[in-house]
Amino acid sequence: MGLLRGMARTAVIAGTATAVSNRVSRRQAGRWSRQAEQQYAEQQYYAGAEDDQPDPTSLKLDQLHRLGELKEQGVLTESEFERQKAQILAS
Repeated sequence: MGLLRGMARTAVIAGTATAVSNRVSRRQAGRWSRQAEQQYAEQQYYAGAEDDQPDPTSLKLDQLHRLGELKEQGVLTESEFERQKAQILAS
């Protein structure tokens, strides 16, 4: 009976060690997966932020368009319009 008890004890200890090892491996894999997802999300966020920046040419065109509307409405005189237009084009 002593030999059988020793074998059973060894089997229980080995089984417990295997279960603990598997649990640790799953937790580490989950942690690494979450870290990878977070890094991917950050990369996408920063890549998207760069894409959202309008190009300088379209900004100038928008400013000139608004400036022309102000002139048409009589808010700006011809000289004020020309001065502001020159500043926009020079920037």
